[in-house]
Amino acid sequence: MRVDPTTVLRELPLTLSELPPVRIATEDDGDGALPAELREWLVRLRLLDGVPFAYLVADSDLLPPESIRWFYVDRRWTDALVQGALAVGTVNSDDRTQLTNQYPQVRDELDNEERNRRRVPGSDRYAGDTGPISGFLLRSRAVSGWPALHVRAFSIDPGPAADEARIPEDQPGRMRLLRLERLAPAVLLCLFDGVPSVVHLEEPRQGVQFGFDPADGDGDGELSATLRPRDATTFDYLPGPPVDVPFRAGAAGVVDIQELERRLAGRVGSGAADGLDSSEYALQLVRFPFRQVFGDPEPTVVSYVFRPTVSYEAMVDHVFRTEGP
Repeated sequence: MRVDPTTVLRELPLTLSELPPVRIATEDDGDGALPAELREWLVRLRLLDGVPFAYLVADSDLLPPESIRWFYVDRRWTDALVQGALAVGTVNSDDRTQLTNQYPQVRDELDNEERNRRRVPGSDRYAGDTGPISGFLLRSRAVSGWPALHVRAFSIDPGPAADEARIPEDQPGRMRLLRLERLAPAVLLCLFDGVPSVVHLEEPRQGVQFGFDPADGDGDGELSATLRPRDATTFDYLPGPPVDVPFRAGAAGVVDIQELERRLAGRVGSGAADGLDSSEYALQLVRFPFRQVFGDPEPTVVSYVFRPTVSYEAMVDHVFRTEGP
């Protein structure tokens, strides 16, 4: 994100009336350098709210379909963006000098307010030193298919605790979300307060889902799927290979329920030997929300990544031989 902030400002909505309504933290409007309403607007600007998408992704090929891109936010760029927005209100050199003198305090207030924008009302305000902001852009059918996609970030791998339906943000190791918003039906932007080690993207847990696992077909374009049978008593998956899901002839995508029941009857413990009723079918077809985990299980040694391949002496020798002293 290396662009001229003044160019971005010309395309930004510079009036509060042009922006969507937002919660204004008037209870936090104390003796700071900025009033709460202006501070809230500048925090949103720092979190890239209102910045044209073309300045975040310069070319669509950089974010192709079914891709995710991770990034850091350059605070020098966002500081310049805020300075440009505040400079709109300056008229003479005295105004600009006063703004320059006050900007360190303005920056500190915005750093602190960034972390409190999504806090639960009534909870304690976050304080302390601020760190880097990182995030990702996701372009996928999963974003449009599940608008309430869950995103959770951790500074350490949560292990089995990640299987809980809800992990509060104040849990040690859980990282705060600064922004989570769909920029388009299939594009999701997420900003974290820090640099996570593990990120979970999970389908929403509202409701019950049923289905099969897609399988690679024979290349003839026909739909194919498999089903992992479950134990009717313990709900655990039964050992052995999955069962191929039969489809009705001439009816693409319509499952042949009777044939599937016969195929399940051969798996001991599935409960299909004496026939399956609707609830037993539901037991076999229920699917837990899918979770995609991002993280490096074995951190790469930095020296392996940034290993020099050309010595400094060789570069100097090349310059002197080609260009002279």
